[in-house]
Amino acid sequence: MKLSIIVPVYRVEATLDRCLQSIVSQSYNDFEVILVDDGSPDECPSICDRWAAHDDRIQVVHQANGGLSAARNTGLDLAQGEFVTFVDSDDYLALTTLEEIMPVAEDTDLLEYPIWIHYGSVDQTFLALRHQEYSSPAEYWLQAQAYLHTYACNKIYRRWLFKDVRFPVGRVFEDAFTLPQLLKLSPRIMTTDRGTYFYCDNPQGITSTAQGRQLSQLLDAHLSAEMPMDDSYYMRLLNIQMDVCELTGDEPRLEFRRTKLVGSLKQKIKSILLNILGVKGICKLNKTIHKIHHS
Repeated sequence: MKLSIIVPVYRVEATLDRCLQSIVSQSYNDFEVILVDDGSPDECPSICDRWAAHDDRIQVVHQANGGLSAARNTGLDLAQGEFVTFVDSDDYLALTTLEEIMPVAEDTDLLEYPIWIHYGSVDQTFLALRHQEYSSPAEYWLQAQAYLHTYACNKIYRRWLFKDVRFPVGRVFEDAFTLPQLLKLSPRIMTTDRGTYFYCDNPQGITSTAQGRQLSQLLDAHLSAEMPMDDSYYMRLLNIQMDVCELTGDEPRLEFRRTKLVGSLKQKIKSILLNILGVKGICKLNKTIHKIHHS
């Protein structure tokens, strides 16, 4: 068997059929589907069992609720394919995606393919990728700006990458913790312009509802990753740090780095203020401005 498709399932009775239909209807079929029912309290357990009864490529695991990371880890423990991928159960794949991307995946260890982000909302955006091989994880991280799209779901991985790597249980933004650990294994990395993943908008999802504690975990993921950094990546982390300081009142953890003027006019102004005020100063200024704006 070539590919293991891991689908965590929790409170998605309205979208689970759509997700699974998009998988079993793929023009490529050398795969297994591992449905991990993470203690879902709705009709999802019976929906999973029904699909498994009608398609012998599907197996179901019912477990006590442990969160998305725990569900993915269970799937990894059971996976038998040479490759693994993750599909969240409120998302779906374009019907020729696997046929288009699996031949490309044969030439690499980690393949990222195009994705619609927040699909179905006014904020939907399409992450278009080039067909490109990267000489190193650092090149992929910085030049492809992989730090902006650390999603687990729009990637095909050789299963050996997860031999000693698992998703962190009990943390949000678990993808941002995990991808750097995989990159440290020095895999061959490619992106492709083929295939499409539909990451559907979920107003109750963590990316839409994240507050200070959750954003603090996102910042922790990046600070602990010890990945190479350029000015664009640093300014991305500064934005997160400013939000964390505003929402939690915590002291900043991001170390000061003098930056060159990068990006939009707004980013260039922010860079100037950073170089003058430092991280603590710009966080204080940001909090003050927002207080005035909301008063």
